[in-house]
Amino acid sequence: MKLEQAQRNQVKLRLGLSGASGFGKSYSALLLAYGITNDWSKIAIIDTENNSASLYAHLGEFNVLSLEEPYSPERYIEAIKMCEKAKLEVIIIDSITHEWNGKGGCLQLHEQLGGRFQDWARISPRHQAFIDAILQSKCHVITTARRKIDYSLDSDSNGRTKVIKHGTKEITREGFEYELTTNFELINDKHLAVASKDRTGLFMNKPEFVISKGTGKILKEWCNDGKSEQELLQNIFSEINQCTTLEGLRHIYSKYPTYQIKIKDSVIQRKAEIENVTSQIIPNNQIVQPSKNTSNGIDSK
Repeated sequence: MKLEQAQRNQVKLRLGLSGASGFGKSYSALLLAYGITNDWSKIAIIDTENNSASLYAHLGEFNVLSLEEPYSPERYIEAIKMCEKAKLEVIIIDSITHEWNGKGGCLQLHEQLGGRFQDWARISPRHQAFIDAILQSKCHVITTARRKIDYSLDSDSNGRTKVIKHGTKEITREGFEYELTTNFELINDKHLAVASKDRTGLFMNKPEFVISKGTGKILKEWCNDGKSEQELLQNIFSEINQCTTLEGLRHIYSKYPTYQIKIKDSVIQRKAEIENVTSQIIPNNQIVQPSKNTSNGIDSK
């Protein structure tokens, strides 16, 4: 356990775009992505919208991965991993709505199991694995989601039931936008957008605006305003070398999921050094070996 001064390191953006059909989600996502990379060849769009990405081929030579039904969480995860292996910089998932409400998506999978409340125990982990694939990706990720009008039935003072409109709601599992760096809502067919959630502080409570490649550049500059990856890795390696317990090593390893591949050898080496020191202090027959189930993947074998 260590108390440290708070600091913002370089991060990968997790951006959301939501809106009704025809409001420009795909187009805006592509402009955002280009603003982030300034290189169309480093952008991939996972297209679940009947090849709608091809409508914007004139913008540049970006990559398209067409994803057809069934829209299971596992197929989305496979598509994300494919884009990562191609060493792309920005992944656009257009859209995540199908993973939740499409054919073969979570709602249909739940219904096929019987639609009981307890059946969510089998579906929720699969959906969470999809969310984790987005959050743990080494690429910048932009997601789009459809929106629908949200209604409720309420009673007035005379006891009569009436329909109340509560604006619009994203068609995905509730709470997804809280995982994002910034979430933009496209409010009309003029492509005007507002920020419904914004950790950067750049867009919240600001007037409507049209998303452009300049929006992506602003977000990239905010993203790069922390430490570089090299500086961050140097700090992590220093933290590993100063660690004196196996439990501390496990904590460090789990704390940096994005860098686990790069730090694993150092963690294993430090683990061996700590065990060697322990064996010299405590007789061999009294050493308590750490449980393999709690190693978080840092066992040397």
